[in-house]
Amino acid sequence: MVPSDFKDFSEGRIKTRAYFCYLFSKNIPNRLPSISEEMIMSRLLKIKGDIENCDGVYLLDHKGVQVTPTFTKHGQIDEDAGKIRADRAYYYRAVREERCTITDPYPSLITGDFCVTASQPIFCENGNLKYVACLDIPFTEALRIGHLNTFDTFFANMFKYTYGLFAFALIAVALLLFLNGVQSFFMYEIAVGHFDAKNVFEATILLTLSLAIFDLSKTIIEEEIMGRNRDHNVSGPHKTMVRFLGSIIIALSIEALMLVFKFAITDPEKLMYAMYIVGGVAMLLIGLAVYIKFTKLKIEE
Repeated sequence: MVPSDFKDFSEGRIKTRAYFCYLFSKNIPNRLPSISEEMIMSRLLKIKGDIENCDGVYLLDHKGVQVTPTFTKHGQIDEDAGKIRADRAYYYRAVREERCTITDPYPSLITGDFCVTASQPIFCENGNLKYVACLDIPFTEALRIGHLNTFDTFFANMFKYTYGLFAFALIAVALLLFLNGVQSFFMYEIAVGHFDAKNVFEATILLTLSLAIFDLSKTIIEEEIMGRNRDHNVSGPHKTMVRFLGSIIIALSIEALMLVFKFAITDPEKLMYAMYIVGGVAMLLIGLAVYIKFTKLKIEE
């Protein structure tokens, strides 16, 4: 087991959960009259037999107390009956969400290896919680169930290589802008004794755009190709958008500053045009702030 296995589990978690939701809904009656412990356990044991690898199955009551032994591949653990499981994620998440859930990987008390637990709340005909059916499976089995199929793998690789081509093309553009910006120091003979604000600002714009584009390509490589930085408040395509808009805002700000100095010296009547650009930059900043705010709220939900 390697750290990338946990990342693979996270990406395939929806598929794994859907699989167990199907098994539970197909085999275990819910919201029906006369639901009994024996009826549910017979169905749970059937599910256990249908799954190639299963660490164990057991049943909790509405308070989180285990009411049956844990039935494993090698028999049953009678002493588990009567234990309180109300503080376990497979109980309180199933009760809170009122649907089938799967836990994060954790060390199994049965085998000592990593496992995940799928749990299904079972309600009576009046909608009151009666039981929570639980099924423990090895982590490796959960990885197999949630494994990406051939089409998923094909398109994932295609998108990864496409992002790589765009990223390296952006790096080439950033390098050209950088070389052009450095060349301008020699072309305009920018030095302490020979200082022209216009030439300095033009070189600064080229270097700033070069840095912004390089930073954008770096973000694409890290997030879309290497799969890093996916756990921040603003990540993935959202972070790429923030970097892209930030590059535009920086470039426009420098351009507006250059025009302010230029018009202040040569033609003060045209200062209003520079102020239009400043106003546009301010609107972009406000829009970016709103975008980040709503993106963060969406991720937290």
